[in-house]
Amino acid sequence: MLAFILRRLVQSVAVLLVVGLVAFFLFRYVGDPINGMVGQDTPAVEREALKQKLGLNDPAPIQFLHFVGNAARGWFGLSYRTSEPVNRMILERLPATLELSFCAALFALLVGVPMGVYTGLYPRHWSSRALQAISLIGVSLPTFVIGILLILVFSVILHWLPSFGRGETVDLGWWTTNFLRWKGIEALIMPSITLGLFQLTLIMRLVRSEMLEVMRTDYIKFARARGLTNRAVNFGHALKNTLVPVITVTGLQLGSLIAFSVVTETVFAWPGVGQLFIQSVQFVDIPVMAAYLMLIGLLFVLINLAVDLLYFAVDPRLRGGGLARAGGH
Repeated sequence: MLAFILRRLVQSVAVLLVVGLVAFFLFRYVGDPINGMVGQDTPAVEREALKQKLGLNDPAPIQFLHFVGNAARGWFGLSYRTSEPVNRMILERLPATLELSFCAALFALLVGVPMGVYTGLYPRHWSSRALQAISLIGVSLPTFVIGILLILVFSVILHWLPSFGRGETVDLGWWTTNFLRWKGIEALIMPSITLGLFQLTLIMRLVRSEMLEVMRTDYIKFARARGLTNRAVNFGHALKNTLVPVITVTGLQLGSLIAFSVVTETVFAWPGVGQLFIQSVQFVDIPVMAAYLMLIGLLFVLINLAVDLLYFAVDPRLRGGGLARAGGH
C-alpha cells in the first residue's frame, strides 16, 4: 500500500512538472508581458529595468526553475489587466467554482445512480425505456443550450429562480458560501443542473451497463439459489460490484466539472474561476491563464490519486493484490 502511494505521488509530481512546463511556455512565448504592464510611450530604459526586475533576461532554464518555485508557493505574479496578485484573484473566485462543481456532481450521483440501477434491473420495462430516451437530452444538447432553456422557463416565464449571479453569500473569512442563504441556494440550482446533466447521463448509462453485466454472472445466480431476497442480491451483491468503474468515472468527471465549468459560468454570469479564465483570454492576461492551467492540473492529479486510493477500500481483490505487491517489494 505504501509503495503504491509513493509511486502515485512520484507520477503526480511528474505530471505537475509537465503542466508547469506548458504554463511556463505560455508565459514566455505568448505576448510580451512588458507591453501589458506599461504604456507604449514608456522609454526603453524603463522597459529594460522592468525586464531585469522580473527576471526576463535570465536564461530559459533559470526562468523555469523560478516559475516552478513560485508556483509551488502559490505565487503567479500580477495580473496584466488589474495589476492584482493572481493567487488572490484565484482564491477569491475558487469557492464559487468548487461549490458549483460539488452541487453538480452531487446532482449527477443522486439522480444518475438510482436511474442506472432501475434501468439495469428492469431493462425491458416501459419506464426504463422512457428514462433512457430522456437521458439522451443530456448527451445531445450542448451545455449552453440547456442553460438558456432553463433560464427561459424558470426565470423568464415562471419567475422561480434567478437567471444570473451567485445570489446571497456568507463571507466566512477564508471562504464565501452559498449554502447558508436561501437566495444563494436558489442561485445554485439551475447552474448545477446545467453543469451536471451530461455527467448524470454518463453515470446512468455506466451503472446500467454494469448492472446488466453483473446480473448475468454465476455468483448472482448462486446467491439467488441460496434463497437471498431480491434486495440483498440487487444491492448487497450486484450494486456493490459496480462501484469500481463508477468511482473511476465519477472521480474523473469531477475534475472535468471544474475544468469545463467555463461555459456554465459564462451563461449564468457565475463569478467563478471559469469566468475569470474567459476574461483573461479576452485581455490576453497570461499570468491568470497560466495559474488556471496549473490549478486544473493540480485538481486532476489530486482527484486521480484519491480515486486510486478508493479502489483499495472498495475492491478487496485489488486491495489484497496491491498489498501483496507492496510486500513483495
